[in-house]
Amino acid sequence: MRSCLSVRLPQDSLSPSGVATCHGDPPVTVSDTDQIDALASLAAASLPLWDVPADATVRMINLSENATYLVESPCGYRTVLRLHRDGYHSRRAIECELAWMAALDSDGGVETARPVAGRDGALIQERGRAGMAPRRLVMFEFLAGAEPDPDQDLFAPFRQLGAIAAKTHLHTMRWARPQPFERLIWDDETVFGPDATWGDWRDAPGLDAESSARLEAAEMLVRERLAAYGRGMDRYGLIHADMRLANLLIDGGRTRLIDFDDCGFGWFMYDFAAGISFMEDHPRVPALRAAWLEGYRAVRPLSEADEAEIDSFIMLRRMALLAWIGSRAGTELARSQAPHFASVSAQLAHDYLDRRG
Repeated sequence: MRSCLSVRLPQDSLSPSGVATCHGDPPVTVSDTDQIDALASLAAASLPLWDVPADATVRMINLSENATYLVESPCGYRTVLRLHRDGYHSRRAIECELAWMAALDSDGGVETARPVAGRDGALIQERGRAGMAPRRLVMFEFLAGAEPDPDQDLFAPFRQLGAIAAKTHLHTMRWARPQPFERLIWDDETVFGPDATWGDWRDAPGLDAESSARLEAAEMLVRERLAAYGRGMDRYGLIHADMRLANLLIDGGRTRLIDFDDCGFGWFMYDFAAGISFMEDHPRVPALRAAWLEGYRAVRPLSEADEAEIDSFIMLRRMALLAWIGSRAGTELARSQAPHFASVSAQLAHDYLDRRG
């Protein structure tokens, strides 16, 4: 059995029943957090695009970049449906994501959740409803397991995660990508530049003048150090880019990586930084870093320069998340992090400047 997310579902998971729609209304562009009922209704109405049981229902698992639903039936059927955020990825970009997942699963030594073809044989489906522009949808097989808790003993899972990261990096160095190949880029320009993917970190809630000054200095140092570090093929390429706890499934002693929606081009060591997203200040991070590096080096060697620059990637990722919280303020995750994220980010910037400045 396969899944794209933890099977731990929120108590207020949504059912599509009883959702009203206004027929004849033109599509409008509004935040997904303002149309949760409409998204659930669209997800349920889309199920006939696949060969699923007639009595299958949808329950929301997560709303972040995309809306993700558990599809289940009393007979035991389970899959996971991803309803893509409007405008975040083109159809070609999603095709490239699925192609890499399939290649990793078949010859990269990394098990991935397999997509389920629709009745028409296509892995990517599209459907809209009155008042909502058409969305792209992908259904995945279900994987058993649960999202790890940051307060658990994560040494073994992070050692496994390091090995998984190394396998993905080795694979991308030799994989002949289908052309044209379209994915996001995760570098200093797409985090800090005028057209940053997740917006300007300066728009995050809770920033004061002192915190902003520290973060400005950290941005400058990150840019300088990464320019010197360079983009050789042994340190920069196609990466998962979101190996955080929410995208891991622990099933017994097995750790599996899910959700390749943010995969794109970036520095390999960014994958560790993404692995500790939202917990960069946790006291166990040094131990998790050691475990990840141990697992990584068991598969692929790392230079001293690679390890030395991990701090810069942690800062780069943290500031990307700071921007994300500002631009995705309506999501539950952003709301939960907003009260303290800016101040902790400023402290992390202070520590980074002390160590690397």
